[in-house]
Amino acid sequence: MSECRAAVITAHNQPLEIQRVPIPDLDPGSLLVRMEASTLCGTDIHRWHGPLPKGDSLPIITGHEPCGRIEEISGNRTDIMGNPVKPGDRIVWSYVACGSCYYCSVARQPCICPGRASWGHNRADQPPYLLGSCAEYMYVPPESLIIKVPDEVSSQSAAASACAYRTIMHGFDNLGAVKSHETVLIQGSGPLGNFAAAVARDHGAKQVLVIGAPAARLEVSKRMGADEVLDLEAVPDPGDRREWVLQSTGGRGADIVIQVATNQAVPEGLTMLREGGRYVDIGAGGKASIPVESLPKEMTYLTIRSAEPRHWLQAIDFLATRRDRFPFEDMISKTYALDDINDAMDAMAGFKVVKAAIEFA
Repeated sequence: MSECRAAVITAHNQPLEIQRVPIPDLDPGSLLVRMEASTLCGTDIHRWHGPLPKGDSLPIITGHEPCGRIEEISGNRTDIMGNPVKPGDRIVWSYVACGSCYYCSVARQPCICPGRASWGHNRADQPPYLLGSCAEYMYVPPESLIIKVPDEVSSQSAAASACAYRTIMHGFDNLGAVKSHETVLIQGSGPLGNFAAAVARDHGAKQVLVIGAPAARLEVSKRMGADEVLDLEAVPDPGDRREWVLQSTGGRGADIVIQVATNQAVPEGLTMLREGGRYVDIGAGGKASIPVESLPKEMTYLTIRSAEPRHWLQAIDFLATRRDRFPFEDMISKTYALDDINDAMDAMAGFKVVKAAIEFA
């Protein structure tokens, strides 16, 4: 076996091509994984529409949310808990940081390591080729930390843990304790927002509110722990949305606001935060101006980028241990074959699904 099939972006806003891509020789400590599922993310759509971040170039294999079984290992490897891994194990794996720069070794903030490597934007025509998850196989670098997936977690949910869910775990990790009297407001009802609703509920929030769209996504938000939801499309005026939040919080505003939609939502979200509250900014894309003089007094503003390896583990553990409380499978709206990648991308771009999954036979 020297090649495998992969979904490749060759031009922005044009149909992806199913191409045969070389399978690389394994470096010491690396793995080859046979894919079981790859979920799609809003970032995949942004990269498809373009432009790519500075320094990236086409063609790329799309996808950065993989789950699969180890096909081959070069040498001996252990998982993040120190347990040996072997062919046949079902896994997810972390991004790579250099481990020796100021951010990794002193600040202990590997998410902002300048040498950090991630997936879904690497050239498909250069070694090691298979660094996108919409492919039959994927290369796992030696520096990646490995998390085994327990039997009770589906491959589709595990794949989603490799981006959306672990990012939410990072956000709550930095946020700290959610107190039993606090209201959490979530801006956005996509995969990030709906998983955030579940985690906020699990962490003991008195009340979880979600503002988002379309209505079908908000129905999932309710099943994932939201007490009340507000449809952006039905309530287009920001002043009316703020009034809804104030009425739900005794006129104070939310204790915690978590933005998981777009940067353009930040100014509005800050008007919904109480004095002294905490704002967690996760969603990306778009630009916004914030009038500093109008910021809530003594507020805390947190920005979140990606996650650290432990957050992959936390996300998998959450899926495994809370499966009786939250319908995680409802987050995956539709499953597609690799040959139907363009239908899946269109569905994500048009907000027709909460999350699409590519499943491999």
